[in-house]
Amino acid sequence: MTDQALSMSRTNEGGFRSIAAETGEPVGEAFAVHGLADVDIACAAAAAAFDTYRSTDRETRALFLERIGEEIMAIGDDLIVAAMRESGLPRARLEGERGRTVGQLKLFAGVVRAGGWLGLRIDPALPDRSPLPRPDLRLRMVPLGPVAVFGASNFPLAFSTAGGDTASALAAGCPVVVKGHPAHPQTGALVAEAIHRAVAASALPEGVFSHLVGPGNDLGSALVQDPRIAAVGFTGSRGGGLALLKLAQARPVPIPVYAEMSSINPVLLMPAALKARGTVLGTAFVGSLTMGAGQFCTNPGLLLAIEGEGLDAFVAAATGAVAEADSGTMLTTGIHAAYEKGTKALADHQHVETLAAGKEGNGLTRGQAIIFSTTAQAFIADKALGHEVFGASAILVRCKDEAELRDILEAAEGQLTATLHMDAEDEGMAAKLLPVLERKVGRILANGWPTGVEVTHAMVHGGPYPATSDARTTSVGSLAIDRFLRPVSYQNLAQGLLPPELRDDASNDGAPRLIDGKLTVN
Repeated sequence: MTDQALSMSRTNEGGFRSIAAETGEPVGEAFAVHGLADVDIACAAAAAAFDTYRSTDRETRALFLERIGEEIMAIGDDLIVAAMRESGLPRARLEGERGRTVGQLKLFAGVVRAGGWLGLRIDPALPDRSPLPRPDLRLRMVPLGPVAVFGASNFPLAFSTAGGDTASALAAGCPVVVKGHPAHPQTGALVAEAIHRAVAASALPEGVFSHLVGPGNDLGSALVQDPRIAAVGFTGSRGGGLALLKLAQARPVPIPVYAEMSSINPVLLMPAALKARGTVLGTAFVGSLTMGAGQFCTNPGLLLAIEGEGLDAFVAAATGAVAEADSGTMLTTGIHAAYEKGTKALADHQHVETLAAGKEGNGLTRGQAIIFSTTAQAFIADKALGHEVFGASAILVRCKDEAELRDILEAAEGQLTATLHMDAEDEGMAAKLLPVLERKVGRILANGWPTGVEVTHAMVHGGPYPATSDARTTSVGSLAIDRFLRPVSYQNLAQGLLPPELRDDASNDGAPRLIDGKLTVN
């Protein structure tokens, strides 16, 4: 495939336009829409490029990832302006997100160079072992194959075309076919062009990366069902993730779908912390809740607290702050409509009280912050109260005692995060709750807010279902590369047939190796 071949197969029939998030109105010229034939072209090109790309040496691949980051920065302000228009997100947020996007590409370049992801293991032959000799066994991790990546609506840069899924798959040696999110086609096109330039400058096959554009679900469905696709990376709604998972499992050869879907991220307000600083916590909570109009997968949508004087102070501060909060521009008219439907259902619920609502805004996509309250018994009885409402909405669950607090955690769905606001006097209770939280979430944090995901080696952005489709994985941090690798063992192969890093003379390779159970680093 060439870029020209793919572009020539596009048609302006059914073309769609970029939508301004602030107004919901189309802007700019119509984008040509890719069709099902383009899916076939992109997947065939990815499959053809796979063996060449996966055989690249680590330095070549690392330089390629860094070059993508350089090309993204070279776009300049045009990228920020396009993303601002299509997402409604402010300049500072998007400039920071661009930095995160480039930063995670650099992170994975470093991971590739270090070589630990190869998982090299060597168990030398023991021909004289009794009663049976041991064969020579050597193991390494190899890439799965071409990966389909779906861009996310709420992170047009860091979780989209060149986001974490793309970066980690390319780092693993997998070609990538991206289904761009229809909410930001211009942003996605600019980043895709940057990646194409990096592919060409690195002298890699063009099929290493493809970008498909279209407003409907047919492209994505066809992509997941294409037999040349070996895995899927997705960030979005529970409904969308489960639909892709169902398609992938129904294939003649099922494939993994790594879907990050829904989470309400419980925040536990412990008694001593509430007594000491309930007012401060209430104000800080609203700052986290309303950041980015609440459109974060780690937004604190569930508050858990035991009745008491400290909780009253928290509620007074939080409701006051919400009442003063301006409405925020939501990403799309569809997301705004879903938010309105979700908050109305809570407001109309017979066992839910509306504590406070923010200022109303003008326009089709302005989301109004809202805090609700209910009892522990009502929350446990109706699972719908624990479903994600994507936006600046949260529900406070008032518990009579520690036992009710624990009951809620035991009944809760899987989550991305759980937060403990605590003082030293709360540590005893926290210690008893930690085992429950470990079973329920991917990241446990203390005395902070979950709306910040650091891109590091120790980060986990994942969790038990329905937070993700596979609780063993993360979509952020260096461990994200493991999703797109699998182990291969080589038994009694001649040295010349072994991968270079598994040969006896690989002393200058630099990747760590576990030799007869002992870690060796050259």
